[in-house]
Amino acid sequence: VQLQASGGGLVQAGGSLRLSCAASGGTFGTYAAGWFRQPPGKEREVVSTINRNGNSASYADSVKGRFTISRDNAKNTLYLQMNSLKPEDTALYYCALRMPYSGSGYYTADYPYWGQGTLVTVSS
Repeated sequence: VQLQASGGGLVQAGGSLRLSCAASGGTFGTYAAGWFRQPPGKEREVVSTINRNGNSASYADSVKGRFTISRDNAKNTLYLQMNSLKPEDTALYYCALRMPYSGSGYYTADYPYWGQGTLVTVSS
């Protein structure tokens, strides 16, 4: 499975961005998915996860109420809508896929498939 993330950029605090992650080479709808981010000089951390059919999601406390994860299995695409962005949201954002029931979904080790990352920079 290959993943291509896009949609990052430079935005002012309070602004919005929508990240996309296009999947190819596999049956997208059979995988659970997640978004992770890696701030400068820090470790990669989970942002949000979603199940195979998109009816169950989880969020890191730091983004609850501001970010929304979604997926369109017909388009083989994962999304992350980010609103009310803060400077501390600045990071390289990664999408990832995993087999259902393979771990909690909150750790990088749970995911065998990764996109290349898209940079989000939020200015104050």
